[in-house]
Amino acid sequence: MIDMSVLNAIESLYKGKMTVTEYHKTTDSTNKITSKKEVTTLTDQPCKLSFESVKSTTEGDAAASVTQSIKIFCSPTITIKPGSKIEVTQNGITTAYSNSGEPAVYSNHQEIRLELFKGWS
Repeated sequence: MIDMSVLNAIESLYKGKMTVTEYHKTTDSTNKITSKKEVTTLTDQPCKLSFESVKSTTEGDAAASVTQSIKIFCSPTITIKPGSKIEVTQNGITTAYSNSGEPAVYSNHQEIRLELFKGWS
């Protein structure tokens, strides 16, 4: 059971807003043509982006490579399907991401690993 007072306190710390879009097959009712279209499922949902730099080396590498791990924190009451496009505006910057898998859902938040959006597959 979600404690709404705790959820509201956590969400007050979120600095971003996200819009979630899915890519669906839709059929035009007039001409019966099926095509794929973007369908927005959430708008202005409070969230927080988190960035972490991860250094990795392998034997024989001359220098360590650095990769960036991106996570989004949001309410556990919403559903974001794998493969959705997530546009986040935080600190005045808007960036499009895609979620890379199933979320880790906890009692008062969920965490979703993100990648930069490179287009619909």
